[in-house]
Amino acid sequence: MGAGVVRGAGGVVPTTLDDVLARTRTSKSQLFHYFPSGKDELLVAVARFEAGQVLADQEPHLGRLDSWEAWARWRDAVVERYEEQGDQCPLGSLLHRIGRTTPGTRAIVTGLLRTWQESLAAGIRALQAADLLPGDVDVETRAAALLAAIQGGVSILLSTGESGHLRAALDQSIADLRRDGDPARPRATAG
Repeated sequence: MGAGVVRGAGGVVPTTLDDVLARTRTSKSQLFHYFPSGKDELLVAVARFEAGQVLADQEPHLGRLDSWEAWARWRDAVVERYEEQGDQCPLGSLLHRIGRTTPGTRAIVTGLLRTWQESLAAGIRALQAADLLPGDVDVETRAAALLAAIQGGVSILLSTGESGHLRAALDQSIADLRRDGDPARPRATAG
């Protein structure tokens, strides 16, 4: 059968369905029972799993962004995850291999980014609830900017193998957010 990709110790590597069958000790009939459409359906399922891992690797921090210390722990977890990953992105490799137009792939990426942004927004609201940020901070815009900063930093890391831009993007985004919570800083008024 055609080549696919599988995440292994060395990252995502080209593999065949026969390799998958051997590694999982399953038969073709078992594989096609669970994945009747074959290789693409299997790879979409793996991509869905990898998308879930992006968020799971940030827990429990992502779900507890209720203090500046919690944001620092989350930031460290994000940087650590991507530094360990290096210039190999299992999800990106899978999506490249199966194509962004394969049914389900766009939904996987959209769902991942939506959930991630919603988690960041919940963290910003938690800071507001703890009186660490004023209520007039635009939560959705800040969450979107944070996610864009992460993705930009990760994109550069994937191209260069270096995490400096990711670190800078996260540090600056969190510093900007924290500055909004500084009571000594004059607040902009709508008008």
